[in-house]
Amino acid sequence: MYSQIMPTFATSKSRSSDLTSMLVAAGYSDLRTLGREVCGIKRFNFTTALVVGLDAAGYQRRYCFEHDADARAALLQWNGDGHPSGPWIKCKGAGIDLLNPEWR
Repeated sequence: MYSQIMPTFATSKSRSSDLTSMLVAAGYSDLRTLGREVCGIKRFNFTTALVVGLDAAGYQRRYCFEHDADARAALLQWNGDGHPSGPWIKCKGAGIDLLNPEWR
């Protein structure tokens, strides 16, 4: 269920492995690297999020989805450019509060 973060993210495999272990322990799944950003899936109180820019300190932003399967599908299909496809409701992060104009 959990994929390894690609070793290019960290300067060493052990740092990458440590980050992966920490993120899995914190409830993140489906970890992968898109460009230079570590992304994953995490369940929040009322939504499932595709989380972008994960590191030891937190994350840059998250895309909130109503359904877990939609978040996972969006992560698999997304190349990291622009916004992910699918019915995300809102993008939240530091200074970001964006409603998806395509969501109905």
